[in-house]
Amino acid sequence: MTSLSVEMLAADPVDPITSAGHAQLGIAVLVGIGVIVLLITKFKLHAFLSLTIGSLALGAVAGAPLDKAIASFTAGLGTTVAGVGVLIALGSILGKLLADSGGADEIVDTILAKANNRTMPWAMALIAGIIGLPLFFEVGMVLLIPVVLLVAKRGNYSLMRIGIPALAGLSVMHGLVPPHPGPLAAIDAVKANLGVTLALGVLVALPTVVIAGPLFARVAARWVDVTPPDRLIPARPSEELERRPGFGVTVATVLLPVVLMLGKALVDIVVDDPENGVQRVADVVGSPLIALLAAVIVGMFTLGRAAGFTKDRLTSTVETSLAPIASILLIVGAGGGFKATLVDIGVGDMIMDVSKDWNVSALLLGWLIAVGIRLATGSATVATISAAGLMGPLAADMSTTHTALLVLAIGAGSLFFSHVNDAGFWLVKEYFGMSVGQTVRTWSVMETIISVVSLGFVLLLSLVI
Repeated sequence: MTSLSVEMLAADPVDPITSAGHAQLGIAVLVGIGVIVLLITKFKLHAFLSLTIGSLALGAVAGAPLDKAIASFTAGLGTTVAGVGVLIALGSILGKLLADSGGADEIVDTILAKANNRTMPWAMALIAGIIGLPLFFEVGMVLLIPVVLLVAKRGNYSLMRIGIPALAGLSVMHGLVPPHPGPLAAIDAVKANLGVTLALGVLVALPTVVIAGPLFARVAARWVDVTPPDRLIPARPSEELERRPGFGVTVATVLLPVVLMLGKALVDIVVDDPENGVQRVADVVGSPLIALLAAVIVGMFTLGRAAGFTKDRLTSTVETSLAPIASILLIVGAGGGFKATLVDIGVGDMIMDVSKDWNVSALLLGWLIAVGIRLATGSATVATISAAGLMGPLAADMSTTHTALLVLAIGAGSLFFSHVNDAGFWLVKEYFGMSVGQTVRTWSVMETIISVVSLGFVLLLSLVI
């Protein structure tokens, strides 16, 4: 196997918009990231505005002409949104259909009906993994937390024993598996193959969920024992529906884009002939846009119409699914603008020059950069996008599988130790009725386990593929 030492990685040269030396560029990067961190954490400024201002500060300190820094940022923003914006929108529509139709509740109820006291934590992890594929973390959490609280109350289960596996399933999918915004943006930044990344992401995600979910939950339950107040148990979406879609068809709809994209990756490996008719069809059908679009169209019938939705209700569902992602799209786009500014001022070349003598795995380097940004900003998406931007030039000569593994390493780093500057930290704290200390001992430790364990599996895979 080819070594992944960074000294072997090189990128195509990019004409920088500044002739600054390494020291000045290093200071510019620190100032740019520092401005973003300060604005997000101290002044509570929205991440979109923080990334925009940080990008301008980065260019200014690097000595780039302001007009060229602005041009780099806007070009990067446009390219990123063009690459992942439609996919995020389609994923949001599919997730909204799943939630509003009662399909998510059908998956939950069916699996829980077959679970007992011993298997309940594993059932919660399975539910979260399936639901977490098309849903953003916060949406999946809002859907699953009521179930966790109800099951804990009615079955007299430890809240941590079934809550931690659910959170682990959602978090792993959010950080490692497309079509979530972070992995999609990283795939776009380092030019990774989406199908291969998806396949390897699922491969890494499964054992990671097991370790950080049901297994760690046993320890977390001994550390923290809480009883959330009844007022935190909201109504479930399907309670107002007369009927909802069946379990089999719901799962099939959720997994449809995954199957199509994995099918494309498999055909690419087996056939490996761009002129072959089978591969050309697979390339179209398995492209992220077509795969997600097909799932949305199928979902309108298998989920929406099965729940009795009229045409007007389906239209309303689609419309309401798009509004919440405006902020996500802007953050992802601004992250792409920040990445483009980093590249255009020559930071990628600087990293290669400085690190060429380091005996450090590029995968470990990407993980460490993502960890640093995650700890500073609290945002997994910002950490993923920024780290992928910095690592992009180093990925130029990587193989297809190693580029995918780089995306996963960065995604793993973006999940490291969620704490008080992360909105997810407070969401978990309030829903579970825990103190800050209890949240750190459970949620924060779980996130750290996910980050470290998934990196370990990524490094193991890099030794064999």
